[in-house]
Amino acid sequence: MITSKLTSKAQTTIPQPIRAALRLHEGDEIVYEIQDDRVVLKKAASAEDDPFAIFHEWTTDADEKAYESL
Repeated sequence: MITSKLTSKAQTTIPQPIRAALRLHEGDEIVYEIQDDRVVLKKAASAEDDPFAIFHEWTTDADEKAYESL
Protein backbone atom coordinates (compact mmCIF):
# COMPACT_ATOMS: atom_id res chain seq x y z
CA MET A 1 0.00 0.00 0.00
CA ILE A 2 1.31 3.46 -0.90
CA THR A 3 0.47 6.37 1.41
CA SER A 4 1.12 10.10 1.73
CA LYS A 5 0.34 12.67 4.42
CA LEU A 6 -2.03 15.61 4.20
CA THR A 7 -0.63 19.00 5.20
CA SER A 8 -2.45 21.64 7.25
CA LYS A 9 -3.36 23.28 3.92
CA ALA A 10 -4.97 20.03 2.64
CA GLN A 11 -2.07 19.39 0.23
CA THR A 12 -0.22 16.16 -0.40
CA THR A 13 2.58 14.89 -2.61
CA ILE A 14 1.61 12.18 -5.08
CA PRO A 15 4.13 9.41 -4.41
CA GLN A 16 6.64 8.66 -7.16
CA PRO A 17 5.29 5.15 -7.96
CA ILE A 18 1.85 6.69 -8.59
CA ARG A 19 3.31 9.50 -10.73
CA ALA A 20 5.26 6.93 -12.74
CA ALA A 21 2.25 4.64 -13.21
CA LEU A 22 0.07 7.53 -14.45
CA ARG A 23 2.95 9.13 -16.40
CA LEU A 24 2.37 12.39 -14.53
CA HIS A 25 4.66 15.36 -15.08
CA GLU A 26 4.80 18.91 -13.80
CA GLY A 27 1.78 20.85 -15.03
CA ASP A 28 -0.37 17.77 -15.71
CA GLU A 29 -3.93 17.84 -14.43
CA ILE A 30 -5.46 15.01 -12.46
CA VAL A 31 -9.07 13.92 -12.11
CA TYR A 32 -10.66 12.65 -8.90
CA GLU A 33 -13.72 10.39 -9.20
CA ILE A 34 -15.69 9.54 -6.06
CA GLN A 35 -17.06 6.00 -6.22
CA ASP A 36 -18.96 5.06 -3.06
CA ASP A 37 -16.31 5.13 -0.30
CA ARG A 38 -13.32 5.35 -2.69
CA VAL A 39 -11.61 8.01 -4.74
CA VAL A 40 -10.10 7.09 -8.10
CA LEU A 41 -7.21 9.25 -9.25
CA LYS A 42 -6.60 9.57 -13.02
CA LYS A 43 -4.48 11.66 -15.33
CA ALA A 44 -6.75 14.18 -17.04
CA ALA A 45 -6.96 13.96 -20.81
CA SER A 46 -5.07 16.74 -22.53
CA ALA A 47 -5.55 18.38 -25.90
CA GLU A 48 -2.72 16.17 -27.14
CA ASP A 49 -4.89 13.14 -26.36
CA ASP A 50 -7.80 14.50 -28.44
CA PRO A 51 -7.08 14.21 -32.17
CA PHE A 52 -9.92 16.65 -32.94
CA ALA A 53 -8.71 19.38 -30.56
CA ILE A 54 -6.83 21.10 -33.39
CA PHE A 55 -10.03 21.75 -35.39
CA HIS A 56 -10.92 25.08 -33.79
CA GLU A 57 -12.94 26.18 -36.80
CA TRP A 58 -15.68 23.73 -35.75
CA THR A 59 -16.20 25.12 -32.29
CA THR A 60 -18.38 28.15 -32.97
CA ASP A 61 -21.78 28.75 -31.38
CA ALA A 62 -23.41 28.16 -34.78
CA ASP A 63 -21.77 24.74 -35.01
CA GLU A 64 -22.83 23.82 -31.50
CA LYS A 65 -26.44 24.76 -32.31
CA ALA A 66 -26.39 22.93 -35.64
CA TYR A 67 -25.10 19.70 -34.11
CA GLU A 68 -26.79 19.75 -30.70
CA SER A 69 -29.53 17.31 -31.76
CA LEU A 70 -27.15 14.69 -33.14
